[in-house]
Amino acid sequence: MLFIVATPIGNLEDITFRALNVLRTVDFVVSEDTRETRKLLNYFQIQKPLISYYRGCEKSRSQHIMKLLSGGKSIALVCDRGTPGISDPAYYIVRRCLDEGIKVVPVPGPSALMAGLSVSGEPLDAFSFYGFLPRKKNRKIEFFKKIGEKQETIVFFESVHRFMETMEVLNQLFPERRLVVCRELTKKFEEIVAGTVTQMYNKFKQTTVKGEFVLILGGKQC
Repeated sequence: MLFIVATPIGNLEDITFRALNVLRTVDFVVSEDTRETRKLLNYFQIQKPLISYYRGCEKSRSQHIMKLLSGGKSIALVCDRGTPGISDPAYYIVRRCLDEGIKVVPVPGPSALMAGLSVSGEPLDAFSFYGFLPRKKNRKIEFFKKIGEKQETIVFFESVHRFMETMEVLNQLFPERRLVVCRELTKKFEEIVAGTVTQMYNKFKQTTVKGEFVLILGGKQC
């Protein structure tokens, strides 16, 4: 069977007992970045054969993985951090398993998406998640104009390299909207701040930002 195993997004103490038991008992671990996964396994003194599975190689690598599963092997699929399938290609191998009658078992745990939403103070009865934003500024502007009329909470990821450009776009389009900025969740320098888009833009343009971001934008008010 295939186990979909959530792993810590920063603080290694967030791993579950069940996740550790699965990682210790499976035959193989499939991971987005084997170097990152090896660090995790070494920390918990787990030794398992690793198979890389990342965006761009889903179709070719899945052939090998499906052959192992069909042959009776058990596999744990993990991503670099958090829950597989959120902004990574885990869905492709999961779909193949479901289509071919191979059992898929979720092992829930950490998720940057849910961690950010839980501390946002925004209503969560409905929200839209968009993963990582377009890289180019003009496409980013088009994207936000397209979703700007949504009334539900909007959440997305952003890298440190494009964070301030994204803040500039948000400040241009939605200066008075409420924005929650979550940086380095569960890590040593975790930061969670909220205010209007303009307030957050002014705050961060005065500093050198580092880390990974979850941004939660309030929906349009009627």
